[in-house]
Amino acid sequence: MDIKKIEQIEVDALLDAVSRCYGYDFRNYAGASFKRRLKYCLEKNNYKHISEMIPRLLYDKLFFKEFLLNISVTVTEMFRDPDFYNRFKEKVLPVLKTYPFIKIWHAGCATGEEVYSMAILLHEAGFLDRAQIYATDFNQKALQIAREGIYPLDRLKEYIANYNKFDGASSFSTYYHAKYNAAKMRSFLKENIIFANHNLVTDKVFGEMNVVICRNVLIYFDRVLQDRVLSLFRDSLCHRGFLCLGNKESILQTVIEQEFEGVSRKEKIFRKKS
Repeated sequence: MDIKKIEQIEVDALLDAVSRCYGYDFRNYAGASFKRRLKYCLEKNNYKHISEMIPRLLYDKLFFKEFLLNISVTVTEMFRDPDFYNRFKEKVLPVLKTYPFIKIWHAGCATGEEVYSMAILLHEAGFLDRAQIYATDFNQKALQIAREGIYPLDRLKEYIANYNKFDGASSFSTYYHAKYNAAKMRSFLKENIIFANHNLVTDKVFGEMNVVICRNVLIYFDRVLQDRVLSLFRDSLCHRGFLCLGNKESILQTVIEQEFEGVSRKEKIFRKKS
């Protein structure tokens, strides 16, 4: 049997062990990117074969938490893809303003930078106090960083540049205070945010949302899992709710394609049909 087939047997055994022991199901994650992260875990812990990690994952909960952190993708930034926020401000906000209260779900929020970006956008539009933002992720460590809202000061230059491209109404410096080489987001931005653990692969519908935002998460799933998660988003949206995806993602040729219309197809903003 060749090496690739043996490695796949090892991967399958590891994924089955993790699923049965901890309830995290990675079996429908896109193969190539997932294997790259597995390889990173191997090298970091000086293992030669994937199968060597399985006993430690099963018996060492701290090691599993570290594995979970390494295997999940937490790459994000404030006002990532500023054109998306400009289009959201132009096309979606006028509709949301007609409601007395709105609910927004940030699914796969990672370390929370895009959640705070949305809070800033709503604040500048004058109705953050009429919104409830739910920020969820299955990675507890990333979620804790999001709750704290503390980010390295050396990332601020990038965040400020994104905010300026978004054409923000204020100075970005009004939304954080700096201390000890870190930037902490202002507390008023957190008042309408609820951070919670939620696993897109295994958990159920998440409320009646006016907006679901899940950007650059689906690219790590295979088509079967993409369809499952997109169905979850559809069922979590209220009548005529909005779905926002990442710039490399699409609903074309998916199970929900016929149930949504494009609001801004370039920025991947869609709306549930009547």
